[in-house]
Order: sequence, then structure tokens, then C-alpha cells
Amino acid sequence: MSNMEEAVSAELQALSSKRASLKDKLKRRREAMGSILSMAEAAASAPSSSTKLGEDGKEASKTVEEKSFSAPNNKIPKTDTEEHREEKAPSENKTKNASSSRVISGKKRTSADNDDILSLLSMQSAKEKQDKEHREEILELLSKPTAKERTLMDSFKSQSGGGVKEFCAHSTKNECMKVSGKGKPCDKLHFAKIIQAHTDESLGDCSFLNTCFHMDSCKYIHYEVDMDDIRASRQQDLLQKQGPEAGAVVRSRHLLETRNLVSPQWVQCDLRNFDLSVLGKFSVIMADPPWDIHMELPYGTMSDDEMRQLPVPTLQEEGLIFLWVTGRAMELGRECLKLWGYQRVDELIWVKTNQLQRIIRTGRTGHWLNHGKEHCLVGMKGSNLKLNRGLDCDVIVAEVRATSHKPDEIYGIIERLSPGTRKIELFGRPHNVQPNWVTLGNQLDGIVVHDAEVLTRFNEVYPDGYELVKGMVLHPRKEP
Repeated sequence: MSNMEEAVSAELQALSSKRASLKDKLKRRREAMGSILSMAEAAASAPSSSTKLGEDGKEASKTVEEKSFSAPNNKIPKTDTEEHREEKAPSENKTKNASSSRVISGKKRTSADNDDILSLLSMQSAKEKQDKEHREEILELLSKPTAKERTLMDSFKSQSGGGVKEFCAHSTKNECMKVSGKGKPCDKLHFAKIIQAHTDESLGDCSFLNTCFHMDSCKYIHYEVDMDDIRASRQQDLLQKQGPEAGAVVRSRHLLETRNLVSPQWVQCDLRNFDLSVLGKFSVIMADPPWDIHMELPYGTMSDDEMRQLPVPTLQEEGLIFLWVTGRAMELGRECLKLWGYQRVDELIWVKTNQLQRIIRTGRTGHWLNHGKEHCLVGMKGSNLKLNRGLDCDVIVAEVRATSHKPDEIYGIIERLSPGTRKIELFGRPHNVQPNWVTLGNQLDGIVVHDAEVLTRFNEVYPDGYELVKGMVLHPRKEP
């Protein structure tokens, strides 16, 4: 691979040097042609100027003669010389007109020649076209995924082969038809307006849309996904499954079944006093802590010292940690990673969109500016980690839902990065439970554990059950 890269780089350098030399030649040619054109223009303008001077002189003399002999009742008889001059004047005028027309036509020819020469100079030569084709071929080869990369990407395709339906950029069907000028909307998903008795359409759209806390009384316009589009999408998926691609779907399902998928597990607990060692070791940790960001929030927060003292190192000897941070917690999060034994190696950014898939400009957080994004720090412990590098981007563009509800895309990114490994999420809620994940948080529903080893250790550490708060004792169960 290194020899191929060296050969490609050497060829690119040779092409760039040839291109530079061709540019220099073209520049010198343009300068020469420019000097020739300027000389031609100067030569063409010389006769016209002399002709103009002659005409001006004759007009001036004619004016003087008219002033001198314009007295009334003075009729001076004409001499033979004057008569000869008058007879000669029409022929001279014809000669002047012919010469001026020749000058004008010469100027037109000169400008046309200039345009032809400039168009020829701006055209690419055969050598330049060939070099451009070579460069495009090389770039195309470099951008194509290898066979190994294609196999790896195919292994993560969804079961139905599609899975995602794109929203129309014009939101509603009426706007879609209005912009496109067609009699029917496009095949993408659209939104329908929710018009209630108290809705005032003249006010426009609600800034918070489906995250509005006062939707029952809000006078602004809200939206919902058009149900006709959903029904059409489901019917299309059903037809695809029954069509010739059914074999591909079966192969995809077989590939997914080869992985060891463990049902979701969760523990309702207070992370400040729960013994995390009973859960064992994990390859990936994700945490969305209740940072104290000095703002009014709809949930309880933890102090900075409580965050620093969390026993996170007991969960992992080597692996990755994904730590969500925002506001003032960005610096504190970096400090915690260092205290827990991690090196920050990367960072994810979640760009928030609203229900209509537009960038949020009226976020509920931020002291000085409205926050339209959140950061997720990526820390690493250890050096010989088996990871699928380079599959995903570090930017997630996803819709905002409930408060502190992170985008589901993060689970797919982590699973593709470290497939089939044990993963744990700290400070999770019911919507966070996922296959292959153990979720911890004080808002979950009891304790559900399927892993026999974890269940044995839990019963050894908490034989009488785990006391979440005084008088509330929880015992593990295998079924939700």
C-alpha cells in the first residue's frame, strides 16, 4: 500500500509541475499577443485621428469665411478657382466617408480577432485535458472503498435494506407542490399542520414545535407527520419485502443473528452509593451526567465534587468512554476524564434540529447564546483496542425530543465502532435501554438482569436487596 501511495504522490507531483510549466507558457503567449494587439489598435486609431483633425480645420476655415462674407446685399462674384474648389468638394467628401468607413470596419475586424484569440487562449490544450483526466482517475481510485471496507459497511446495513425515509425540505405538501410547480407532492415524508380552536395562523410556527410545554394552549402553529405518507411508506416496504429482494433481506437477517445480542438490562440505583463492581467490566461506557450548569432544570443535579468522585474506573480496565457535556461542564468533563484515567482522543457534536428538520435557534440552554448543539467527549483507556475506525462522522444532525433525550444515532455509532461488546450507560432513563447495554439510573423501573454471573455477584453483595432510598428495597428479576 505504501508503494502505491508513493507512486501516486510522484505522479501527482509530475502532473503539478507540468501544469505549472504550461501555465507559464500560456502567460508568456498572452503577454505577446497583448502587445501585438495594442500595437494594432494604435495603428488603427492613427488615421481616424488625422482625418478628424483635417475635418476640424476645414470646418474652422469655413466658419471664418462665412463670418467674413456674410454681410447683407454683398454679392461677391466667384472666381474660377472658387468654382473649381466647389466642384471638387463633393468628391473629397466621398473620399473622406470611404476612408472613415474603412477605419470603422478595421476596428470591428480587430475586436473580432481579439475575441477569437482570447477564446483560443482560454481553451484547454490536448495535454491539459489528458492531465486532468489522469488526475480525476487517481482521485476516484483513492476515494473508492476497499473490498474490506465494503464488507464491513455491508455488515451494518439495516434488515430491510432501507430503514430511513427522508423528510421533504418544504415541510408540507402544499409548499412542496407550490415550489416544484407540479400537481402532486414528492415521494418524501411531509408534515401536516395541527390547527386547533385556539390556533392563530397569522402568528406563524411555534419556536419549540413538538417540544412545546404548552401545546394545549399555544396559539402558534404546530405540526405532525402526514399520516398518508406513513401509510404509503409502509405499503412500499411491504411490497419490497415480497419482491425479488427478499433473499437479500434474509441474508441480512442471518448476518445479524450471528452476533450475540443480549436483551436490555437495567438497574435502578443511585450512582453515588451503588457498588459498580458487581456489574463486571465493560468495553464501552456512555454517560449523560446531571451536570450543575447553573440553570433551572427539570431534574436534580450533582455537584462538581460528586462527579469527580464517581467510581467510574472500576467499570473498565481498557476501552472507550463517551461523556456528554454542555456549557460550563465542558471543562469539568475534561478534568473528570483525566481523573478517571482516560485520555481524550476525539469529540462528537450533536447539531440540534426541530420537528421540521431545521436548525434550532431558540434553545432552552445557554447563558449568553442560545445553544443549538451539544458535545460528547470521547476518552480512551489502553492502547491495543480492537475498533472499526473511520466508519462514521463526528457530527450528528438529529431532532430534539424530551429534555436531555440524546439522539438514538449515538448507539449505532458506538455499535459499529465496537460491535458485540459489553456496554454500559450511566444516568440513563427508560428510553435509553438497549440490547447489549446495561443501563443505570434512578428513574428506571426496578432491576432487570439476565447475565447469570452478574446476578450471582449482585446477590452476594446485596443478599437482602438494594435499598434505593429508606424503606424502598429492590430485588433483581430476569423479566421486565
